[in-house]
Amino acid sequence: MRKLTALAALFAVATLVLTAAPQQADARPQYLKAFTEKYDIAEAKELKCGVCHGEGGKNKKAVSDYGKALAKALGKKNEKDADAIAEALGKIESEKCGDGTFGDLLKDGKLPPLAE
Repeated sequence: MRKLTALAALFAVATLVLTAAPQQADARPQYLKAFTEKYDIAEAKELKCGVCHGEGGKNKKAVSDYGKALAKALGKKNEKDADAIAEALGKIESEKCGDGTFGDLLKDGKLPPLAE
């Protein structure tokens, strides 16, 4: 009987720890909103976070060159100011991407190379 009680207590503690653990949510929908407002690319609306992150947006650690350039241009994490985001998007248009620039691709309705 003691083993059963100890097992039940252990289960209760484990359940409490797992459900009380803070959930990490790093979503930054303001970036996607600014991107889709500036560049009307249907694929971006489908990919969402996958525009900058690997595995269609599921792998937040894999960041495309475009995502890295945007992060650098923003200068801080989780920028909320829409004007600052729009300015950063414009700023990185001139950065090299393959034979052209990010801006060349985006103006042609194509996304920059995705993260691997």
